[in-house]
Amino acid sequence: MRFSFLSLLLAPALAAAADPTTTYDYIVVGSGPGGGPLSAELARAGYSTLLIEAGTDQWDNPTYADIQNFNEAANDETTRWDFWVKHSDDAARDLKFKHTTWDTGDGTFYVGLDPPEGAKLLGIQYPRAAVLGGCAMHNAGVASLPEDDDWNRIVNLTGDASWEAGKMREYLKRIERNEYAGVDDATHGHDGWLAISNTDPSWAKNDSNPAVKIMKRLAQLTGQDPSQVADLANTDLLGDFPNRDTMSSFFNMATHSDKNGKRASPNNYIRATLADPAKYPLTVKLNTLATKVLFNTTTGSKPRAIGIEVMEGSSLYRADPKHIPGTTAPKVHRYFANREVILSGGVFNTPQLLKLSGIGPATELQKFNISVVVDSPGVGEGLTDNYEGSVLGLGKVPIESGLITILFRTPNAPTAKRNIYAWCGAFSFEGFWPGYPTYYGAEQFSCAMVHVKPRSQDGSVRLTSADPQDKPEINFRFFEHGGDEDLSELVSAANILRESWQAAGEEVLPFNELHPCPSSESNSTCSEAQQAEFFKTQAYSHHATSSCQIGAEGDEMAVLDSKFRVRGTEGLRVVDASAFPNVPGFFPSVPTMMISVKAAGDVLAAAREAEADADAGVGK
Repeated sequence: MRFSFLSLLLAPALAAAADPTTTYDYIVVGSGPGGGPLSAELARAGYSTLLIEAGTDQWDNPTYADIQNFNEAANDETTRWDFWVKHSDDAARDLKFKHTTWDTGDGTFYVGLDPPEGAKLLGIQYPRAAVLGGCAMHNAGVASLPEDDDWNRIVNLTGDASWEAGKMREYLKRIERNEYAGVDDATHGHDGWLAISNTDPSWAKNDSNPAVKIMKRLAQLTGQDPSQVADLANTDLLGDFPNRDTMSSFFNMATHSDKNGKRASPNNYIRATLADPAKYPLTVKLNTLATKVLFNTTTGSKPRAIGIEVMEGSSLYRADPKHIPGTTAPKVHRYFANREVILSGGVFNTPQLLKLSGIGPATELQKFNISVVVDSPGVGEGLTDNYEGSVLGLGKVPIESGLITILFRTPNAPTAKRNIYAWCGAFSFEGFWPGYPTYYGAEQFSCAMVHVKPRSQDGSVRLTSADPQDKPEINFRFFEHGGDEDLSELVSAANILRESWQAAGEEVLPFNELHPCPSSESNSTCSEAQQAEFFKTQAYSHHATSSCQIGAEGDEMAVLDSKFRVRGTEGLRVVDASAFPNVPGFFPSVPTMMISVKAAGDVLAAAREAEADADAGVGK
């Protein structure tokens, strides 16, 4: 409770420096990887900017400040928003997910497949962070980049060459303060606000370590030189290699934290902007829930965003476990923008806010008696995520080592590109539920994996009511189309990882595998089909994107143009992970920070153009 109380004290402190006006040049909703850097960039350019955040500021709370505490951070009710999602339209299949969560009615959760009588089904937990800095404040901090083709796809869709992969890397360099590359390494940034570090891989030089034995076998299975694993373990995860997207290799995991393990996130940039002696015109309002975008629909050819409606108070959103049911909603306040409103609420809340404001599929809006401002069928559709799963077992003795990080291609991958990111070590990670993860003892050993570019998802974020305090319905529709191929790749990856374990040595073997092939079955009846069924029912995810996609002119499902502008409107943009046409690589946090700075450039270019036009008009 100490840190919850402290964060409440900080809220008025941040707002105290604010101009009491209700009108700003820009309003940004959401302080995460999309909105946080963007708001700071706009303020540093001299424009008055209001940043609205529904949560608090936890910058000095060790749960968030120390990157090693990420599991505790994601579990912490201080900031946690609980979304209870579906993985499919098949309710019976979803109920096979072994971490399905239920409300027992006595203030506790039941997690499992045999709930007590009277328990209410909640679903599959997908925690988000209501905190200054957004989900970059509770994630594991992995810093990785998309494939070049992820950026180039946007070029192909929109014709906007500013998205070319080589140009996008410049945004990494702008935000990055790299702590492991030499200052003369021009492929990295050294003066940005985002600290990025890695770890000491020297443990990989110990050939007698069971984890190194596993690495050597894994090297053989993925086309690497086993004699070079110690060097390969220090390969730069953010390196600029000619064959980067096709090379199977071990890597040194990079995180957005400093060398002392302190988390780096948009929170740092926001607070630095507020504290700067230059007194940049940034106003931050915490504990403020955006409820509706305001439009001028009487002038101009398109509705123009002119402001935002908000409720002010703590725990207003019903995803917040601290929300008190039945409390009266506070009075709505309005803030106005002279230039633009920018939504950065994240992949679940941004489409919800657009729909509440009248932008979305007309039939869905009319169902809830919401006046249609723009019929935009793509809002809330196209939700996607990477599949995640793991191979988990118990050795006879603990395996003490650093983390094995590997990106590789399975033999059945559809292209020459890598399709699996895996990290192995003495941990367990099986998805999310209240109180996760399960600790299986010191002998636990796991290879968690992320499958990139799923063919098979067709998810959605849809309203459940017109009440902005209600959560939307979220359905990822895992394995909806082409699921067999995705499952085959997950099984192939599991087989490779499992086979590498058999090199661990007599002191560790045999492993007692817990899943996907329990040891009672692994040497006899655990078939490819059984493994596929395991991943079909137990896969999870936490890198959601693409619910308000950038797309081609004329595509009715394209919500945004290449400059993040909401099609059919003026003065309104979306800048967060919902804008990506697909998940950008394996982990979207750093790519979203990169597009945030890119978007700032687009917004400022528009401002300069408008100012030039105004000056030209004055001179006539």
